[in-house]
Amino acid sequence: MSLLSLHRLTASYGDSQALFGVDLEIAEGEAVAMMGRNGMGKTTTVHCICRMLPAHGTLVFDGHDLSRLPSHRAARLGIGLVPEGRRCFRDLSVTENLIAAARPGHWDAARVEALFPRLAERRGQRAASLSGGEQQMLAIGRALMTNPRLLILDEATEGLAPTVRQEIWQAVAALKAETGMALLVIDKSLKELRWACDRAVILERGRSVWSGTMAELTPEIGERHLGL
Repeated sequence: MSLLSLHRLTASYGDSQALFGVDLEIAEGEAVAMMGRNGMGKTTTVHCICRMLPAHGTLVFDGHDLSRLPSHRAARLGIGLVPEGRRCFRDLSVTENLIAAARPGHWDAARVEALFPRLAERRGQRAASLSGGEQQMLAIGRALMTNPRLLILDEATEGLAPTVRQEIWQAVAALKAETGMALLVIDKSLKELRWACDRAVILERGRSVWSGTMAELTPEIGERHLGL
């Protein structure tokens, strides 16, 4: 049974339609990559899942109709988001950022610091003083502190140095291997997505145009839909 199910999902920004039919299934403990060129509807789909944007079609999480829920109730069902752009509470310390959204469960500050040791070294620092990579680690850690059943990572490695990107990909792999948490990963790095994810769905002009296992994602498919 799917944890998250999207079927024929449509959405608009005012009079401008952005999604024309997105289909996506994620099972418990599964890691799925959502791929596509820029402007094809990936982040819009995330906004619909997290109830930041109204949507039509089937949008179900753990048996609950998300289309009827506000964003805070969707989050309480167990949907955690690491948004694009490394958003942190800049004037709060690392520790304050982590506990701001904390909910009871497996993930606490100690476990987040074990996943990202740099955060342990900077507990008392303001988020604004951290490097871009450290801010991204903090954003991931803060999402984990909500103890989600599904973690959505929207371009979590965008614009970061290669060494930091590798640290974050290793953390994603650890989450997949050790926690049983479901993951929805949006990224442009096909090499890392291949070993971090089980399946992929490709969006093109607001529609799902391909889905399958990472092994089935051939160079020909990548060239046709992703320009790789």
